[in-house]
Amino acid sequence: MKTCVLAIMIALVALGETKLGAPLKLKEPMTVDAVLKSKDSMAGQAVQVKGKATEVCQMMGCWVNLVSESGKMIQFNAHEAGLVFPKDSVGKQVIAEGTLVKSVMSKEEAIAAAKHEAEEQGRKFNPNKIKSGKTVYSIQGAGAVLLD
Repeated sequence: MKTCVLAIMIALVALGETKLGAPLKLKEPMTVDAVLKSKDSMAGQAVQVKGKATEVCQMMGCWVNLVSESGKMIQFNAHEAGLVFPKDSVGKQVIAEGTLVKSVMSKEEAIAAAKHEAEEQGRKFNPNKIKSGKTVYSIQGAGAVLLD
């Protein structure tokens, strides 16, 4: 048994995986597209999604944007679970697991959220670009695996 566990650990290191947070529980990841296609029926449920990291919080590593091959994006929020994504995760494939959350924001809330994200990324922010409230779907993180 110990030999089997050791062999698995060596194989995972060889694959270049970095595990963050809780171990993944669901068997197969969904694509970002599949999660977003069923977002209303899946809100509040545990999901596992695989996507390419295109942006990571540069202040604390507390979130990562995951994008599908078609360009659709979902944000994985790691802060509540105490996860910290390496700031150099951009470009890596990520398998992330957590609860799909639907957030309905007023115009003021959308402005505040966009301003906060711009500050975290060191980008300029123009509140006049936000014309109304919006509904956002994100994953409240539990665990993730970075694939090298």
